Formats: sequence, structure tokens, C-alpha cells
Amino acid sequence: MRDLPAGTVTFLFTDIEGSTKLLRELGAERYAESLAAHRRALRQAFTGHGGVEVDTQGDAFFVAFADAQGGLAAAREAQEALAAEPIRVRIGLHTGEPLLTDEGYVGADVHRAARICAAGHGGQILLSEQTRLAVDDGDLHALGLHRLKDLTAAEPLYQVGEAEFPPLKSLNQSNLPEQPTPFVGRELELGEVLQLLRRENVRLLTLTGPGGSGKTRLAVQAAAEVVEEHEHGVWWIGLQAVRDPKLVVPAIASTVGASGELAEHVADRRMLFLLDNLEQVIDAAPELGALLGSCPNLMLLVTSREPLLLAAEQEYPVPPFVEQEAVGFFLGRARAVRPGFSDYSAAREICRRLDYLPLALELAAVRVKALSPAQILERLEQRLPLLTGGPRDAPERQRTLRATIAWSYELLSPEEQELFGRLSVFSGGCTLGAAEEICGADLDSLQSLVDKSLLRFDDERYAMLETIREYALERLEESGEADVVRRRHADFFLAFAESANMSAEGDYGRRYDILPPEQDNLRGAIDWALDAGEIELGLRLAVALENFWVITDPFEGLRRFEALLAESDGVDPILRARALRCYSGSAHMSGDFERAQGAIEESLALFRAAGDDQGVAILLHRLGVTTLSRGGTGARELFEESLELFRRTGSRRGEGEAIGSLGYVARGEGDLVQALDLFRQSAEIVAPLGFTWWQANMLAAIAECALDLGRVAEAVDPGREALALAREMGDRQGTVYGLALLARAAAETGDPGRAGRLWGALESEEERGPVGQWESERETFAARVLAGGAPELERGLEEGRRLSLDAAVAEALG
Repeated sequence: MRDLPAGTVTFLFTDIEGSTKLLRELGAERYAESLAAHRRALRQAFTGHGGVEVDTQGDAFFVAFADAQGGLAAAREAQEALAAEPIRVRIGLHTGEPLLTDEGYVGADVHRAARICAAGHGGQILLSEQTRLAVDDGDLHALGLHRLKDLTAAEPLYQVGEAEFPPLKSLNQSNLPEQPTPFVGRELELGEVLQLLRRENVRLLTLTGPGGSGKTRLAVQAAAEVVEEHEHGVWWIGLQAVRDPKLVVPAIASTVGASGELAEHVADRRMLFLLDNLEQVIDAAPELGALLGSCPNLMLLVTSREPLLLAAEQEYPVPPFVEQEAVGFFLGRARAVRPGFSDYSAAREICRRLDYLPLALELAAVRVKALSPAQILERLEQRLPLLTGGPRDAPERQRTLRATIAWSYELLSPEEQELFGRLSVFSGGCTLGAAEEICGADLDSLQSLVDKSLLRFDDERYAMLETIREYALERLEESGEADVVRRRHADFFLAFAESANMSAEGDYGRRYDILPPEQDNLRGAIDWALDAGEIELGLRLAVALENFWVITDPFEGLRRFEALLAESDGVDPILRARALRCYSGSAHMSGDFERAQGAIEESLALFRAAGDDQGVAILLHRLGVTTLSRGGTGARELFEESLELFRRTGSRRGEGEAIGSLGYVARGEGDLVQALDLFRQSAEIVAPLGFTWWQANMLAAIAECALDLGRVAEAVDPGREALALAREMGDRQGTVYGLALLARAAAETGDPGRAGRLWGALESEEERGPVGQWESERETFAARVLAGGAPELERGLEEGRRLSLDAAVAEALG
């Protein structure tokens, strides 16, 4: 980022008047020459007076000046330099105090300067009142009050010099409502809406989206942009107070001053009607379709929670903000009530928690006057009570987010209201099958909620924005069927989890991919089981996810089993034994070997008491693993005993694990050749069984063993395969270990730059949080990878620290 001025800043925008027409007149070659000369002249003028170029798009410049006088001088010099050129440029200046972030300027002042420029004509320099007050110049002439296309209140504008120009391009024949704040963000959406409005075959454009998504503000702004294209006016008709569909056409007629039939009044006039909040009178759609049919030059722009379902309709779903837009919007609103507010990191988190929903952000921004960012975040654990207190002159339903969502809810049929509440049981969305089985949904009812913007559909999943889901949860609790629905939800996801075969009983099947999309639902089901005292159900769910915890987050697995086991008195002893086994696995992968051994010993005793040879074999193997990890004696005997039991019970998977573990014993005893052979045997046994996690471990062990033997070439392929499998499974520890192996291989083959990049990416991943068992091996690897400190290594480390984990894996596998 360039050294942009901060504090009080003067923004200068330029734009070429009639560039398309000029291109046709001059031809491509002459126009390109003139455009290049224009750019050279402008840049020379700007830099000569201390201007910093913020952005250049097409033929337009955006420049910032620390000094308003310098900005005005640069504008004058630029126009003088272009006086003899065919290109005519309009220039606008505005002075304010924007927030400067790592991404650039944030705040309404940027948009105000751009709007001032857009109102002018080629050769003209326009200034805002704020810039006029900041300069000492007697050659400024007042042009009166003007409403700009940001739709805020009329404001005074000034022109440099006495030259005569046509009237400014401010709003003329329009009743578009004045907006309390400038239009911020939404550049992409505004551009797309304007493209649709300008298509000859689009005469009815409906902006849809949930309450608070900013449909009205986007529609009003788009209407303002096309005022000059509708010579008989752009008219806003607010329908929020209308309840009878028969009153919609009379409301339009009253607004535009039609004394007789509306269709006769409009006839072939070129007009645009903006119908705001049509959802509660959606049955007026056929009359509106007939009006379009009678008036060939009429354009309808509609905002509604659901489409009108007319043949002529083009729907445009309005999404929430993207992150950067949301942060800029929130900071702008926050600074309006608390000047100087600039906590960028808190603003990002607040925006994320509020689904980037404009109304929610606006209501939260008001709270910075009385709450610190940390207090706002704390209260956002329950969103709706915090999000109140909008402007008193806003419609009641827009003064709180709860009222906005309630407005949509009240328009649903009783059956839709029931389904809306039930769907709140899902965390992170659901599939069609889950909604049908748990909530009694059907495709038509789900589609209806999607159409009404209370449900979203994306990538084969239905989901609610969290702000809407919170309201739906309240309706579910009021319905009296919350426990029934939650029980169905837990039963469904228990069956789903067991189908993934991720426990020892399920043989650790190859179904890692189906669980991550449902992780929040699985968590929610376990939480409900614990809260409802359904401990057996909760334990069965957690056990079904045994290897999922080990792979994705053993620390979470540790917490889950700890909470459930604390309440498990009286449950079936075998279920408790299985849960203790799973608990030990998460503890071991978290690096807590002592806790793992205690859980194993208790579990083993329970399996022995029940005469469960398969369970005993697994626990003997686990006991050998923790004994080996803690440096104790007797691990070989435990592995050999478990191997005998696995073979007796016909467990090929267990046999592969025990052989691989004997490889670890051999490596610990210094017999690397035997260890390498045992690791290879183990990998060959488990690969066809789909026990991918253990296969990846064995491949990594083969790679490390080969490196220790000095056989670097033999280490690379198994190391790459281990890394690929770990990333495929989402195994964070395995991914870090795989990067470390390949970084070491690169270092030992004389490629310090590659070694540094992979190690630097590994370090960045470590900063996200602890990586469990890896910590015990880290220093050994670091000594091999970082030895020597060559300049190429240092450069590689810096480059690697800027890589994403996916990019680093791609490089390691490339």
C-alpha cells in the first residue's frame, strides 16, 4: 500500500465526458494517443502538488491530497494542460476525515467525492462545501443546492471559474426518498442491477432477499442512477403500509398524479416505477403485469421478499455484503455516532457474527456509542435483543431486526410457519433428505421458504442466516414440539454418524468426506443429548465419530468425551468401555499420554470383564502405543499379544496396526532396516481395507525411516502420498507432519529455498493453534531443516510464511 495521507484528506476524482462518442469520432488509434496524453498530463499535475494516486479505473482517476489547496491547484493545472486536447474531463473535490485501513480508505467521503465529479461536465471543476472552506480562493462560484445521486440531503456545490456549463447532473424529475447516509459498498450488485435495468428485454426487475439485506437501498440507488434515461420521471411508491392488493394500482396513480386510469396516464411515456415492499400485497402481481402490457415504455423495479412469478419478471436475489463491504459499512455507521471509532479487527468479527446483513450491521453500529467492541461481541451471542434502536423516523419494522424478520414470518401460512420453526434445529444447514425426515418438509414448502428469502439454497443444502435462525429457534421453543424435533434430529444424525464407519466397530471405513458438511449438526446433537440427560445417545454419537475427532480435532474430542463420561454412571459397561477407548485416542493425539493411559486401563478392564476379545485386542494395542510414547518398557509384549488376538479374531485391520506398531518399537531400538520392513508390511495390509488414516501414518513412517537411513530418494514418494492422504482427510497433524518430511527431504537434497518455503508455511499453520503430538517431534525436524541458515533458506522461510496451507501442500506435491 502506498503512503496514503491520513487525517483530513481531500479526494479528487476525474472522469472523461462522452468517452464512447469520442472513441467513435477519433478512431481507436487517435483516441489511444489522446488517452495516453491525458494520463501523462493528469499524473504530472497530481504528483506536482503532492497527490497520491489511490486508484485508476479505465479513464478515471482517484487521487488523495493531504492539503486541499494542493488538490485544487492540481485540478486547475490538469484542466489547463488538457485545454487543447479533444478529451474533456470533469473533476470533483471533497474534503473529509476518512478511516485509513490496510485495504485503503473507508467511509462516506470517498463516495461523496465521486458523486460530485459525476454531477459535472467536461472542463468543469466542482467542489463541496467542505473543500471550499478549506481553501483560500476567490475564484469559486456558488451553484446552489443540489441533490446528488447518493440521495442524501441537498448540499451546496461550487465551481472553479466563471465558464458556463449545462445544469449539473443532479436528480431532477424524481420523488426518490432522501437517504440519511450515503450509499456504501455494493458496487458489484449495483453494476449488475443497472445492467439488467438497461436491457431492452427486461421491463420487470424484482430484487429479492431476506429482511434487512438492503434491497430497498440498492433499488433506490439504482433508480437514481437511471433518472436521466427516463424522461418522464422515476417514481418511488412505498407499499409497506398497504395491506389490500386492490390498493396497489391506486397508490401508484396517486404518486404520479394520474387523475384517470393509470394505464392511460402512462401510455407510451418513458417512466420507471419503483415499488418498494410488495411482498404483503403480492396478489397485485396480475394487475401489474397487465399495466406493463398496456404501457410499452414503462419499467417496473420491485423489492419483495419473494418473486412476483410473472412471465416478464427478471429476479435478482440480493446477497448479504461481502466482508470488506460490510466492514466499511459498519465503520462508516459507527463513526457517525462515535467519531474516531476505528477498531478494524473488532468490526470484522462483528460483521461476521451478523452474517454481513446490512440492517443488522446498522443496528449494531448504533451500540458503539454505549458499548465497547468487546461488549458488543459478548452480547452478539444472542443477537436479536441487541439489535434494536434504529432511527425513529424509520418504519417500525426496520427499527429492530426482530421486527424485520417477524414481518416476513407473519406473511407465511400456518404450515410454513411450523416448518420455519422446525428447520431452526439444523446448525450449518441441511440436505433435502434430512429436512424431509426430521421436519416433515416437502420440496414445495422448502422452495416457498427460499422464495420468501427466509431460507437459502446452495450446493445441495438448505440453510438459514444465523440472525434469522435465532428468531426461528424462538418460534420452535414456543411451539411446544422442540424436544420432539431435537430428538428426531439427534436420532437422524446418530444413524448418519454410524454410517460413516469411523469407530473401531465400524472398521474405520473410507467415508471421511461425508462428515465435515454436517459437523455443526453433529455437535448440536451431542450438545442436546448432554443437556437433555440423554447420555447414552450422546455417547453413541461421540463414539461413532471416534476417528473423526482424532483426525480433525483431538482437542475437541477430548472435551466432548470428558463431558459425557462425567455423566455416564449407570450406562451400559461396553458403551462406557468404548467411550473410554475413544477418549484415550483423543488424549493421545493431543499429546496427553498420561491421561490416555489411564483411560485405556479402565476401558481394558471393562472389555476383559465382558469377555470381548476384539475389544481387549484393541486396548492392548492402545496400551502399547501409550507405553511406547511415554518411554516405558513392555510395549513390544503388548503389541505381540494384541497381534495374536487380532489374528485369532480375524481382524485384518488390527493385524496391520499391530505390525506397524512393532515397526515403531524396532525404530526405537535403533533397527531402522527392520522398522522400514514392518512399516511397509503394515501399509500393504491396510491400504485395500480403506483404513486410510493408518495407511497415511505408515507412509509417513516409511519416509522418516528412509530419511534416517540416508535414503532420501526413497523417502520422497511415500512422504508425498502421506501428505496427500492427510490433506484429503482433513488431518491437520498429518498435513503438518507431511510438510515437515518433505521440507527435510528438500534440505537434505540441497534445495534450501524449497525447504524454507515448506517450513515457513508449516510455521504459519502452527500459529493457528497447537498441533498436538507433532510438538514432541518438532525440534528434531527443525534441527535438520534449518541447519546452515543459507540466504536461500531465509528467503524461502519468508515466502512460505505468506503461503496458505493449500498452496504449500500443492507446492509440496508438485
